[in-house]
Amino acid sequence: MNRNVLIAGGGIAGMAAGFAVARAGWRATVFERAPEFSEVGAGVQLGPNVTRILQAWGLGDALKQVAAFPAGLRARSMNTGEVLATLPLKDAVSTYGAPYVTLHRADLHGLLLQAAAREGVQVHSDSVVQRVHQTPDSVMLDVMQHGQLQRHHGPAAVAADGVWSPLRQQLLGDDLPVFTGHIAYRALVAQADLPLHLRSQDVSVWMGSQAHVVSYPVRGGEYLNVVCLAEGRLLDDDANDLQALQTWNAQKSEAQTLAELHHALRGACAPLTDLMAACSDWRLWPLCGRPAMRGANEHVQGRVALVGDAAHPMLPYLAQGAGMAIEDASELALQLHHATAEDVPERLQQFAQARWQRNGRVQARAVRNGQIFHATGPMRLGRDMGLRLMGARLMDVPWLYGYDRN
Repeated sequence: MNRNVLIAGGGIAGMAAGFAVARAGWRATVFERAPEFSEVGAGVQLGPNVTRILQAWGLGDALKQVAAFPAGLRARSMNTGEVLATLPLKDAVSTYGAPYVTLHRADLHGLLLQAAAREGVQVHSDSVVQRVHQTPDSVMLDVMQHGQLQRHHGPAAVAADGVWSPLRQQLLGDDLPVFTGHIAYRALVAQADLPLHLRSQDVSVWMGSQAHVVSYPVRGGEYLNVVCLAEGRLLDDDANDLQALQTWNAQKSEAQTLAELHHALRGACAPLTDLMAACSDWRLWPLCGRPAMRGANEHVQGRVALVGDAAHPMLPYLAQGAGMAIEDASELALQLHHATAEDVPERLQQFAQARWQRNGRVQARAVRNGQIFHATGPMRLGRDMGLRLMGARLMDVPWLYGYDRN
């Protein structure tokens, strides 16, 4: 019996899915369009709901080698620098049984890639999945590999091909993602290159009007990942080429990027403007997305499961995009464990029922967080007062971090 799960996309979602289903006793083949994997990307935050899965997968020690373990998350006023509230992240282990970590996206991807290789997952680069075909008994992917079109067969396939997923367009036909009105500006700086007062091993969120800045350690704490997320419009040329701008290395002229950052951070306090000035090589990322998931059909079509951004792109205001992709992989493996090829459609439906409402809730909460982080007028005053009074109780998310399907 053919037990090969075909996976379109070799990013975090695809690698996690490949590794997880291989652990569950299936073969896995990953097709990645990029000619080679490279050191690109930004930082990633993983809550205990996600690190719990990585530990269950036997990857806890590997995670310790590349991650930082921040002691706290500090919510601050962008204008005054006041620390409004602190959530003690170091308590995540005692509260939720797993740590809260921050790391570079490339380090997380590398960890999953190495783990997948150990499980025998086949990874093909320079391989563009063009179409999916289904029969009641199998699924086929048409893949352009090194200039030649090949067809691969299996009992199940996974669309992990990102927010612009061509397979989603074919399966659901629900139009392309749209620009959310939010733009991320990203920089990575060595802590040794920063003045002592700007170095940090904590997560900081500086909240302003229609913008906020988040910073946290990566690469074991040796680097600081800094991201400014601002509401704004794109120039006509940018709006016409959204997909091209959504690459990890998208870059405008330095003068234009700095002008946009200065506008977003107008009125910011000195410590924050000093931090932003100490960073260079800024990259931008227009945030594109979809409405929160509305049904199980957005997760599964026949023998094809959609995971990660292909199913549920998320604004980064809950820091769960990578996390939900890893949760998807864990649930997929749980459902396929002990399954036969004939069981696949039923098991994938169970996967969809287990995942779509949680993913939709996280998507909606991320949107809501963005509104809070960027609040203006009376809402902003109320936000700051609430944080001063209730602190960690407002910032903790037990329904999210306490989730455990292992």
